[in-house]
Amino acid sequence: MGRSRYLRAVHPGPAGGLDPEAPEALLECLTGVSERIGRPAVLIAMDDLSAIALSRVAPMLRERFRIPHQPDNLPARVADKAELSRLCARWDVPHPETVIPASGAEAAEAAWRLGLPVIAKWSRPWLLPTGADGLRSTMLVHTTAEARRLYERSAEAGSRLLLQRFLPAGPDTDWFFHGAFARGGRPLLAGSGRKELSWPVRTGLTAVGRWLPDPAVEEAGLRLAERLGYQGILDLDFRRDELGCFRLVDFNPRPGAQFRLFVDAAGLDVVQAMYLDLTGQQVPRPSGGPGRVFVAENYALLARVRGGSMPRRPAAVPADPAGPTGASVSSGAGAGGGGERRSAPERAPKRSAERGSVETAWFAADDLLPFLAMLGALLGRGADKGVRLLRGVPEQGRRTALAVVRAPRQRGRNQAPTGSGGPAVPASRSVPPEASSEPDELVSR
Repeated sequence: MGRSRYLRAVHPGPAGGLDPEAPEALLECLTGVSERIGRPAVLIAMDDLSAIALSRVAPMLRERFRIPHQPDNLPARVADKAELSRLCARWDVPHPETVIPASGAEAAEAAWRLGLPVIAKWSRPWLLPTGADGLRSTMLVHTTAEARRLYERSAEAGSRLLLQRFLPAGPDTDWFFHGAFARGGRPLLAGSGRKELSWPVRTGLTAVGRWLPDPAVEEAGLRLAERLGYQGILDLDFRRDELGCFRLVDFNPRPGAQFRLFVDAAGLDVVQAMYLDLTGQQVPRPSGGPGRVFVAENYALLARVRGGSMPRRPAAVPADPAGPTGASVSSGAGAGGGGERRSAPERAPKRSAERGSVETAWFAADDLLPFLAMLGALLGRGADKGVRLLRGVPEQGRRTALAVVRAPRQRGRNQAPTGSGGPAVPASRSVPPEASSEPDELVSR
């Protein structure tokens, strides 16, 4: 990231690393960053650990930074798998059947009752000790004895064990929802998409994704944000079960790695929408976007080599660009009731004559293993073909902890503040929304 032309400066993070349970070092670090910048700047967490730590020191930084208002330790609550399960049950958001065992015997019995194999998760994965043998945030458990042994390591893991019914992966099963929200959960820009290829295959991050409006996914995401009064950016992961019901499996209180998939016709994405809202500028109504494709080029190549050919690419259902909330979402039945279980013909997107644009990314700057594996795959399939595939790859790395965007010194006369209520003010789409012309700054861990 330090080599990106979009960055003006990189500020080192806390010397001892980031500990969300003891965020005083982060407070001291960000105070120093603020003094070096010299005026209030927008601060956006780019991973779960940073979002949790930042929410705990945000009240002390309000005069120094423009930060999304997330009270009551909200990022930690939604990132906690046990708390998320309770929230879904309370607000009727479909979620995989989940058991939180109170003993090793209960863990074994729950695994048997849910149906082996089952998914095992630690409630607060950010507390897992570094390098602990056999302890990962999410695991597939094949026997009742394995479930019992995992429970017995709860103290070592630092949080409770959850067991969830396993939802098999397959074509059209993995979906996600991205959104930027003003105070009170009012959407600025939101959309749903389908994960068409992932790395590792069927379990990992998005290698190829497509913006496809789906009423059930969008309604569930908008409902959660509204009920939580969520302000900021969120990334939700869904998996469709064998009956066609989209079930929420993860809530990330920050931008997802594929957030650049959700860019409207004028270049507005969720981070820029959040920046405009936090700096009191006008957030234009989104226009266009569905049908876009996101490709992490090195991971997409690996997924194709290991997992087969690219899936069929149907066009997307165009969303209403000026919906009642100003967010780019499609109309239709909600996630509850009849909207969450649909037959295959109803799930298939309608065809459109217009093809979506493609956003490419390159995730290898700080992770050499996928790069070396990709290089081996290229050499095995011919260097000439590899050069053609990799032509035009942008130079950029993975996201890191905190993005700091310098706020403008004053708002122009033609920029109306959005405020905390009411819909976004319509604006001309002839030019992209105004933002600072200076590059961003980054606080790295």
